Amino acid sequence: MPRIKLEEQSMYEFTFPVTLYPRDINYGGHLGNDSLVILIGSARAQMFHSVGFAEGDLGDGKTGIIMSDLVMNYRAESFIFDELQIDTHIGEIRSGGFRIFHRVTKKGTLVALAETGVMSFDYTIHRLAHVPEVFLKAITNIHEGSA
Repeated sequence: MPRIKLEEQSMYEFTFPVTLYPRDINYGGHLGNDSLVILIGSARAQMFHSVGFAEGDLGDGKTGIIMSDLVMNYRAESFIFDELQIDTHIGEIRSGGFRIFHRVTKKGTLVALAETGVMSFDYTIHRLAHVPEVFLKAITNIHEGSA
């Protein structure tokens, strides 16, 4: 089976520092794949919070996100008490969702790339929805400020 190959993005607007603890280490003595999913989830939640939104509220009080896919590529090992930096970028924005790109580094060394697809989801009626305009405007402003 061919490997799915992720590419680094040209910019990452958000940074989340994290230290690895025993709970993050697997039987091989390095960062476990399940722990990386949790860590990028924490980075995603912090990213939304830093711009005044939440995974369950993209600014209109009813529309949040629901994950549709996740891909991770490992490039290097990480070990207990390593300090990682998770950089995050929102891209490929469409009316019904967007992609979230993560780059995980340790002292400048690429540890992993991850990409998630998320759909906008109206939690009041439990149906897919359009990305709220207030969220789109905020992300556009962030992208323009980073360019």
